[in-house]
Amino acid sequence: MEKHNMPIDAPQPGTSFDAGYSPPYPPTAFQGPPGHSGYPGMQPGYPGPSQGAYLGPQAGYPIPPPNYTGAGPVGFPVQNQPGGPVGTPWMPAPPPPLDCPPGLEYLTQIDQILVHQQIELLEVLTGFETNNKYEIKNSLGQRVYFAVEENDCCTRNCFGPARPFTLKVLDNLGREVITLHRPLACSSCCCPCCLQEIEVQAPPGIPIGYVIQNWHPCLPKFTIQNEKREDVLKITGPCVVCSCCSDVDFEIKSLDEESLVGKISKHWTGFLREAFTDADNFGIQFPLDLDVKMKAVMLGACFLIDFMFFERNQE
Repeated sequence: MEKHNMPIDAPQPGTSFDAGYSPPYPPTAFQGPPGHSGYPGMQPGYPGPSQGAYLGPQAGYPIPPPNYTGAGPVGFPVQNQPGGPVGTPWMPAPPPPLDCPPGLEYLTQIDQILVHQQIELLEVLTGFETNNKYEIKNSLGQRVYFAVEENDCCTRNCFGPARPFTLKVLDNLGREVITLHRPLACSSCCCPCCLQEIEVQAPPGIPIGYVIQNWHPCLPKFTIQNEKREDVLKITGPCVVCSCCSDVDFEIKSLDEESLVGKISKHWTGFLREAFTDADNFGIQFPLDLDVKMKAVMLGACFLIDFMFFERNQE
């Protein structure tokens, strides 16, 4: 068969070329059809590639859903925050209502909080008191906040559960949204002065409420106050604060103590955990339409009750 289309002098595949070999066809043979003068270059008015920073998504670009786990702009929920167990989902941030301190918008949509204290291995093995850490979740098990105690070694181990402390409550972006301050005070029923107190700030530096211990010879009693130090609610605990095989309830009542508003419950976690650790689980219940600031103050009351009555298991 005749090969009409193959030039006689064209090199065959696998051919070795001598030094100085030049092809028998001009380079312009592969520059396009007749009349084509090659790539014309950059057209007038073309702005060229952008050398600056990325300006973000263009108008109309769809916003990722709340459960989006990939990288994205700051402001979208982080699914796994350092400091807590990996894999625990965070509660999506609701739109902030009016007159709500930043970061407390999560509390506007829930009527129950679960507070789980993390077990510290060093503390279990040695009895050496470490800073407390807490996961704060909603009823669906989604993490709402993460609380971390800030204290020095000497204060923790010299004063034990009576120690003063600062607790920082972080949201899903790692921002400090609530700060709790407990000063050093007395908790003995024999001393009616200088009783326990905790201050709740949201955002940090702005007080929104207080929890004050009231003197009583038998019962643990507290008063919840607003930012003006005005009494709002009462808390009353049982005569014997013992969590043997059952929950311990601290009732939250109206000022006249006639109406039950909610409760703070210390949950029974089992013989081994109760005997060898002071890591406790709590539940806080309150009305859905309660002032969001008072919900945050109830969270502070839960931490104060934990330190006063349930941090003594290893002593």
